[in-house]
Amino acid sequence: MIEFRSMNSSFKKIGFFSALILPVLLIAGYYIGGLGIFSIHLFVFLLVPIMDFLIDRDRTNIAKEAVSDVAKERFYRWVTYGWVYVQMVVLFWGFHVVSSDLLTPVQWIGIISGMGLITGGIGITVAHELGHKNTRLQQFYAKILLMTVCYMHFFIEHNRGHHVRVATIEDPATSREGEHFYAFWLRSIRDGYRSAWHLEGKRLEKKSERFWSIRNQMFPFTILPLVFVGLVFGFFSLWQDRIVWEVLLLFFGQSLVAISLLEAVNYLEHYGMERKKLPNGFYEKVTPLHSWNASQRVSNFLLFQLQRHSDHHAFAHKPYQVLNHYEESPQLPAGYSAMILVAFIPPIWFAMMDPRLEAWKTKSRLSVQ
Repeated sequence: MIEFRSMNSSFKKIGFFSALILPVLLIAGYYIGGLGIFSIHLFVFLLVPIMDFLIDRDRTNIAKEAVSDVAKERFYRWVTYGWVYVQMVVLFWGFHVVSSDLLTPVQWIGIISGMGLITGGIGITVAHELGHKNTRLQQFYAKILLMTVCYMHFFIEHNRGHHVRVATIEDPATSREGEHFYAFWLRSIRDGYRSAWHLEGKRLEKKSERFWSIRNQMFPFTILPLVFVGLVFGFFSLWQDRIVWEVLLLFFGQSLVAISLLEAVNYLEHYGMERKKLPNGFYEKVTPLHSWNASQRVSNFLLFQLQRHSDHHAFAHKPYQVLNHYEESPQLPAGYSAMILVAFIPPIWFAMMDPRLEAWKTKSRLSVQ
């Protein structure tokens, strides 16, 4: 195993550019031709897990006295801002390709799923990071990214729903013990969308504003992705002087892949986690003990340290660059790239995770006594 005894901040900054490898691989793979279109898939689901296994985990945390300064560094914000433009360029490149070239079925599969890895694996991750911030610019960028995958209601449901109800039976995005991914996928998508409407209704009610009004964010959040793809569809149809149904296929296909990746991540982040309900009817406070943690170095660079999810849920305001590793949190056996594949095969998932979950519950009970 390769060990990194020390790593300066400059090297860590370079690591967060690794997300750019994905669009490069998709575009280069397409022009290489043949199975080259699947270069991005091999990188994400084969090479990254191998590197995670060979390279030691990053269990180091930023010194408390340096957290404030690192959290304020503009570089880390600029990286996420830059990704918004990168994603839009790559998405429009995809629209150009499918509207201009006659693709084979294999190319269609490669470009739709590869684009979904970019817009879902990285794009929604960046949207998640920016959506937790309190500036209009950051929230605007988050909404733009979510618009490109037809999942704008995530902005409401995740911040006002999931973070409040996480690790409870009331949270659509918390997977339950014994629940396989495909049942969770349907429940989380369906109930998450319903919950966003409910949460927005409660917000308007508190302000004495009407539900059926332009102030209800769920109306534009539902309509804007359709307006966006409609404009793109019209533009490329005029440019090609024909109706380019291919644009719609790419947009909605990659959106489905992106959403499914998000839900796969949701599935493994909180599998079987439960917070105790107190005598007063409220749940115990969310702590780093209520999320599965993963500090694999390579995949954390790729995902802007999303895998340090335990700290994120305990302190949602913290920027990604200062999230801590908690050894006492439940630990996933591998990074997200590998664990997503495991989640897709329920018997293997249950065989791998249920014993770990039971061991974790036993440990938690003993620590309380």
